[in-house]
Amino acid sequence: MKIDILAFAAHPDDVEISVAGTLMKHIALGKKAVIVDLTQGELGSRGTVETRYEEAKNASKIIGISRA
Repeated sequence: MKIDILAFAAHPDDVEISVAGTLMKHIALGKKAVIVDLTQGELGSRGTVETRYEEAKNASKIIGISRA
């Protein structure tokens, strides 16, 4: 798969929270976007690992992410 945008973040749901609008704009123009989370967010102060993954999964569908 050809990838146009590769977005990195510390935890699941960070990319979706911080740059969703930008990704949606480029995806609407036909670009393919992929998200790479560097950790599971296990040391984060907001939510659990499971919550973060669920939020990221749901948001990625809405945004149109090719792979997360």
